[in-house]
Amino acid sequence: MILVTGATGSIGRPLVRRLRRDGTAVRALVRDEAKGRALGCEFVVGDFDDPASIVAALAGVDRLLLNGAGALPADGEQPMVRQQKTIIDAALDAGVERVVKVSVWHAAEGGRLAEGAHWEIERHLKASGLSWSILQPNGFMQNFITGQGSFTADGNLVGAYGDGAVSYIDCADIAACAATLLTGPPRDGETFLLSGPQALTHTQIAEKLSAALGRTVHYVSLTADDMAAALISQGLAPRFADDVAVLTQGLASGIAAPTTTAVRDLTGRAPRTFDEFLAAHHEALAALAWAPSR
Repeated sequence: MILVTGATGSIGRPLVRRLRRDGTAVRALVRDEAKGRALGCEFVVGDFDDPASIVAALAGVDRLLLNGAGALPADGEQPMVRQQKTIIDAALDAGVERVVKVSVWHAAEGGRLAEGAHWEIERHLKASGLSWSILQPNGFMQNFITGQGSFTADGNLVGAYGDGAVSYIDCADIAACAATLLTGPPRDGETFLLSGPQALTHTQIAEKLSAALGRTVHYVSLTADDMAAALISQGLAPRFADDVAVLTQGLASGIAAPTTTAVRDLTGRAPRTFDEFLAAHHEALAALAWAPSR
């Protein structure tokens, strides 16, 4: 039995779908019963902050997909660190044989926001005694249709990325890699850096969005300081806004531009291009509040 955490998210949903299609026994950990029912598989309603629900979800489980979005830190602490460490400890007690963790590109000691948080979780997992594999994906293509990408009120792409390119990846490809590691031969102790097939600047992404939407989308370039100020004006804590600005400066320098062969190595096929992603999600893209159809 495989337990999928973060089962209703951009990675968990396609993973559950794939496992069900292949006839693999899968259980989803969800916070919302209605969303659990919509997955069409066995599910347990629980919460990362409810240890008893985690223990119940892990009963009879031998493989675990450890995945979950980090909440915004209120005082510098990332709740995700505490939550995922608790799940790792519970998995060890439950006799789980294999853990596949979804981490983040460039997870590193002392890294800002998710980079540092995931590094702490990775370290705990590696020391736990569990068999583990780690996926470190680059930025998600889904960010451009889930609201996590940055757009102005009239639908222009905005950010402080400069001319820095990013090899964004489709979350369905991350899910496919996770499925391989959960159901195939063990790849214990390996970390896989996942990217899409090409690195794109945000000017190029704006051009592709324009073609998909049938109207012009511009890329509005900000300085890192202007971006931090904009985030603070939206109510985000200054420390968080400053961290975002620093991370964005790193993207502008090109640190997220490399591409890897990991998706092909694990799945036997090339990762989806940005054009293919937009074509597959045209309906969701057109439903954005500023899209012409609205």
